[in-house]
Amino acid sequence: MNDHPAGPSPRAASTEQPTGVAWERATLEKLVFATIREQQAARRWKIFMRLTWLLIIALVAWMLYSTSRASASVATPHTAVIEIRGAIASGSEASAANIVGSLVSAFEDRGAQAVVLLIDSPGGSPVQAGIINDEITRLKALHNKKIYAVVEETCASAAYYIAAATDAIYVDKASLVGSIGVLMDGFGFTGLMEKIGVERRLMTAGENKALLDPFSPQDPEQRAYIQSMLGQIHTQFIEVVKRGRGDRLKEDAETFTGLVWSGQQAIELGLADGLANLDHVAREIVQAPDIVDYTQRENLGLRLAKRFGASIGEGMFVAARSAGVQLR
Repeated sequence: MNDHPAGPSPRAASTEQPTGVAWERATLEKLVFATIREQQAARRWKIFMRLTWLLIIALVAWMLYSTSRASASVATPHTAVIEIRGAIASGSEASAANIVGSLVSAFEDRGAQAVVLLIDSPGGSPVQAGIINDEITRLKALHNKKIYAVVEETCASAAYYIAAATDAIYVDKASLVGSIGVLMDGFGFTGLMEKIGVERRLMTAGENKALLDPFSPQDPEQRAYIQSMLGQIHTQFIEVVKRGRGDRLKEDAETFTGLVWSGQQAIELGLADGLANLDHVAREIVQAPDIVDYTQRENLGLRLAKRFGASIGEGMFVAARSAGVQLR
C-alpha cells in the first residue's frame, strides 16, 4: 500500500516549462535568426557591389586597352572616318572636345590617306561648330591631307557649319541639307500669370540682368539687342559657308534664309558636290577602301560608373548651388 498521494513524478515536473518561458524562448530564437539573415543579406549585397565595381573597372580597362591597341595597330593605308551624330553640344558625343580629338588622331596617323566626316545631325551650338571648323582648317594646312563630308540623313545648321570646312560634301539625293540660319527660342508666360493671378517679383542689379526672363514682359530694346546679336552670328555663319564653298556656291535670295533642301537640290545650289556614300568615297575618291573609325566615344564602363554616381553628384551639385548667390 502506497502512503504517498497521487501526482506527477518529480522527473515529469522538471521537464515541463511555464507557457510564458516557452514564448520568450521562441521569440528570442526568431530575433536571432532574423539578425543572422539580415547579416547574410548585407554580406551578399556587399559582395555583389564589390563584384560590380570590379566588373566596371575591368570593362574600362579592356575598352581603353582595345582602343589604344586599335589606334596603334593601324599602319596600312586606309580611310579615316569620324562620326558626327545627334546634337552638336558641349558634353555630347558630338562635342568639339570629342570631334577635335578624333580629328587630331586621324590627321596625325600616317596610314590615313584622307579623313571623312560621316554626318547625321540637325545642328546645335555655333560655338562648338566654330571650334571644329577652325580645327579642320588648321589640320588641313598642317598635314596637307584631304577631308570630306558624307551626309546620311541630315546635315543642317551647325552640322553644315562644320561640313563647309571640308574639301567636298557628298550626300544622298534624299538627305536634308542646309538650314543656314540662327535661332534663339523660349516661352513667355506673362499672359498666363495674369489670368491665374500670379505676380512676378524679380530683383536685379543691372538693368539688363533679367534679359529673356520668360515671366517678364519682353522689352523692345532688349529684343532689338538680341536680334542684333543673332544677326552677327548669322553673318559669321554665312562667311564660313562662302569661304568653304567658294565658286561652287550658287547663291540666291534664299540661300541664307534658313531653308533646308534635299540632297539633290543641295548639289544644284552648290551646297554639296555629288551623290555618294562612305564606301564609295573611300573606294573611288580616297582610293583606300579599308575604313578605320577614329570617333571618340564614351565607353560603357565610364557610362555605368557615371550612372552609379549620378545621384551622389547631383546631390552635391544642388547643395553647392544653394550655398550662395549665383552669377549667371
